[in-house]
Amino acid sequence: MRITREGLLGYGIGLLSPIIVLPLVLLILSLVYSYDFSYFWHQFVQNTQYTSKYLSLACIPNLFWFYMFLNREKYSIARGIILATLTLVPFAIYANFF
Repeated sequence: MRITREGLLGYGIGLLSPIIVLPLVLLILSLVYSYDFSYFWHQFVQNTQYTSKYLSLACIPNLFWFYMFLNREKYSIARGIILATLTLVPFAIYANFF
């Protein structure tokens, strides 16, 4: 399998999407549960029990990107998004168990 420019674009989208969405997820949780944003941010950074859970929630928008590019028949970009999501899985597993 060759690494193409479109594949790298998908990989970048797949990595940047959770980074951008993570603060939004924490903000929504803080509004729903009536806690400060800093409380949830502290949970994400300090408590490894919650790190993988919040990271998993932040990866959900990758499904939107994946299906959007799959429907437009941009298979290389969709493959890059899946690869980026699979890149985040070992970190989530490590954060959850160690």
